[in-house]
Amino acid sequence: MNGLRTGHWVRAEDPSAVGAVRRRAVELAEVAGFDQVLIGQTAVAVSEAVSNLVKHAVEGTVMVRPHPEAPATVELVAVDKGPGMADVARALRDGYSTSGTLGIGLGAISRIASGYDVHSLPGKGTVLAMHFTARHTPGPPLRASGLTRPIGDETECGDGFAISQAGPVTTVLVCDGLGHGPNAAQATYRAVELFLEAGEQEPVAVVERLHAGMDGTRGGAVAVARVEPDRVLFAGLGNVSGWVAHAEGRQGMVSVPGIAGHQGGRLRQYTYDLPRYATVVLHTDGLTERWDPGNLPGLFSRTPAVIAAGLMREAGSRRDDACVVTVRPPGAPVTACPPQERTMVRPRRGPR
Repeated sequence: MNGLRTGHWVRAEDPSAVGAVRRRAVELAEVAGFDQVLIGQTAVAVSEAVSNLVKHAVEGTVMVRPHPEAPATVELVAVDKGPGMADVARALRDGYSTSGTLGIGLGAISRIASGYDVHSLPGKGTVLAMHFTARHTPGPPLRASGLTRPIGDETECGDGFAISQAGPVTTVLVCDGLGHGPNAAQATYRAVELFLEAGEQEPVAVVERLHAGMDGTRGGAVAVARVEPDRVLFAGLGNVSGWVAHAEGRQGMVSVPGIAGHQGGRLRQYTYDLPRYATVVLHTDGLTERWDPGNLPGLFSRTPAVIAAGLMREAGSRRDDACVVTVRPPGAPVTACPPQERTMVRPRRGPR
């Protein structure tokens, strides 16, 4: 999946945002082949989610796009910085709704969506991810996700990602095109193209391919991680950060200095143990490295989309392009949530 042209963030500061995001969701649903009933349900759920942001959130933003793991699935990711919910389980009950919205609440959204996840902390804000899949169509495996955000108010991001899945193995690329704007984005487009052509090569071989193939571009920092059931293979050139993270802490992964396409020393590949409860995180320097899983209780038990969005909110900078990718090993359970929250992750084949 190419993570450069998948969608853009909309500020949920004005009621006009509701219509804009709903129209985009309907367009994507039509392209994905949804029937008219499901298109209507998707429009209602998206409208409710964005209405809640407009009326009650602090610095709310929302993005709707094809799902990174399944392009025929429509995904919405919504993020805000407050006030957060002390009782998510109550918000999921039927009949509970914040005032002034469509009145269906998160409970009805959870039934309409093919899958959804929520993480909320009082004082920090809420992250909501939901997706919609046509009936009788397998949903995404929910093992990997990525997000990009351009610097300031730019519309084109020079950072990007790609995801490749083969059986239980997920391989991801993150590229930080040098600088900003179209030329940086073009370098990242080339990196994504080379990555997708590489097939199932090991990360160090893929990075070598990128280094050789990006010589006609501005170049950039690149990292490739191959996530297997119990280990992760990692190779990087430049300042893309790689981590094995869990609820209690994180372990850094080693990248060598350089700029893909221009200069770099001897490339190396490293192997790290991957506990069943861990998450692999790759991000560009548009996110500070100072994030701490201990300050985000419950986040690293969530789905990859919610983890990525939570990290973007926590550590992202508006002064640089930003990209973050998260990967869970196959079969990784959701364990850190209170029992009443375990119903929040409900991947299904399609709406009832």
